[in-house]
Amino acid sequence: MKRDPLPHLHYPADVANALGKSEWWVKEQARNGRIPYTKPGRAYRFTGEQFAEILRLFAEGPTGPRASHQPQPATARPPGSPKAPRPVPAARLRARPPRRTAQLEHQQKAS
Repeated sequence: MKRDPLPHLHYPADVANALGKSEWWVKEQARNGRIPYTKPGRAYRFTGEQFAEILRLFAEGPTGPRASHQPQPATARPPGSPKAPRPVPAARLRARPPRRTAQLEHQQKAS
């Protein structure tokens, strides 16, 4: 009885190199369910078909990345428009001096 050979599994580094992204980015996309993956044990792996699908998902054409997989944030502003001014806080915040500075001052007063 002849068994079918197991499919070759690609590592996240292989996908990352193909897309020009980091290995962490590939794992994060898989963890969030944005790309197909296989997870034998605790490791992310990708079959040849999944690898090809990922490349299709993030392929850039004449109009740029596919909009369905790259949602724009709701607060996006048109290119070239000025940034909105930041609100001014009611009170100015000041950093606390380091604890060792307060301890030294206390020791000097006690002496």
